[in-house]
Amino acid sequence: MAKIIDGKAVSAKVKEQVRKEAETLREKGIEIGLAVVIVGDKPASRVYVNNKKKACAEVGFNSYEYALPEETTEAELLELVEKLNNDDKVNGILVQLPLPKQINENAIINAIRPEKDVDAFHPENVGHIMIGDFSFLPCTPAGVMELIAETGVDVCGKNCVVIGRSNIVGKPMAMLLLHKNGTVTICHSRTKNLEEICSNADILVAAVGKAGFVTPDMVKAGAVVIDVGMNRNAEGKLCGDVDYTACFDKAGYITPVPGGVGPMTIAMLMTNTLTAAKIKNNITE
Repeated sequence: MAKIIDGKAVSAKVKEQVRKEAETLREKGIEIGLAVVIVGDKPASRVYVNNKKKACAEVGFNSYEYALPEETTEAELLELVEKLNNDDKVNGILVQLPLPKQINENAIINAIRPEKDVDAFHPENVGHIMIGDFSFLPCTPAGVMELIAETGVDVCGKNCVVIGRSNIVGKPMAMLLLHKNGTVTICHSRTKNLEEICSNADILVAAVGKAGFVTPDMVKAGAVVIDVGMNRNAEGKLCGDVDYTACFDKAGYITPVPGGVGPMTIAMLMTNTLTAAKIKNNITE
């Protein structure tokens, strides 16, 4: 029977550490600010933005929300990003994705200054992650690494399988596991023998976006199973990429959905914003 990895509890520890450090900086006269930009009002995006504002309040950051209408042009959004790049009160800039179809997401990501790119999506930051010399890590993969660490399982030498190759989760996830000396396989929609590859994984990270995709025959007995997915099943209930109930008895450790990876993503955003403030103020400890 699996042990549940409690993302809410781990994220609370991370945020408490951030809160303490932010308090110390405030005593030195340093305020920390995160700007969150939302274009349109998609319900899911609105929930994410509200959660980020709530987390800022919990750790003592100033949060600045910019809610723009759905019809906002790319030029208008680029103008706002440039304004935030030059705003000394803003340490981190987050533009909530996805953006409306008239806006090129890459153009916006590339316009955010790397030192304020707390999502770590800018090509410069992605390159730093590749070579292992980074200031920021993408929030979800960084959160997954914290959850794996919480189990006490050492990644070094383990067979690690990542299902999914997105720029936001799959690719950086593989790099972080590699930096910890895991033997990493990335699987995707064209992978052959998927079941066989997954069933040999000591650490299995599912980030494919399909409800119940990972079944017990894909899980090695005693494996660490991390579910990044956030889906709705046929009944409209929130669920992950892993068939949680079916895999529970086979896994050694498993994350629930909700309450697993989700809270960690926001906690690591707070960590990145703190790091941005420290870099700006030449604080190295």
